Amino acid sequence: MDVLGDLQKWYAANCNGDWEHSFGIVIETLDHPGWLIKIDLEETSLDGKHYQALRRELSEEQWIFCRLENNKFIGAGDETQLEEILKAFLSWVKNPTTTSVSI
Repeated sequence: MDVLGDLQKWYAANCNGDWEHSFGIVIETLDHPGWLIKIDLEETSLDGKHYQALRRELSEEQWIFCRLENNKFIGAGDETQLEEILKAFLSWVKNPTTTSVSI
C-alpha cells in the first residue's frame, strides 16, 4: 500500500471546488507524544458509513485508536503509529462495508 499516495488520491477525488473549502484532513502532534488525525467525511462516499472502532494497546508507550466522531474519522496513536492510522483509514476507504479493519 502506498499510504501517502493513496491518501492524496482520496483527497483529490473529494476536491470538487466546494468540499475542500469546508472540509479536509488535519494531522497534528500530541504531547504524549503521538499523532492525531481528523478526516472529514461530510459529502464523501464515506458520509454516514459505519466504522468499527479500532483500539490496540501493545504497551503504555505503543497504542493506536481510531473511531468515528461527528462524521469524522479520528485516529490517534503514539509517535510510531502515523502510518498505521492512515492505513486503517485507507483500508476502510477500500472496503467501507466491512465491520472491522485489519492493519
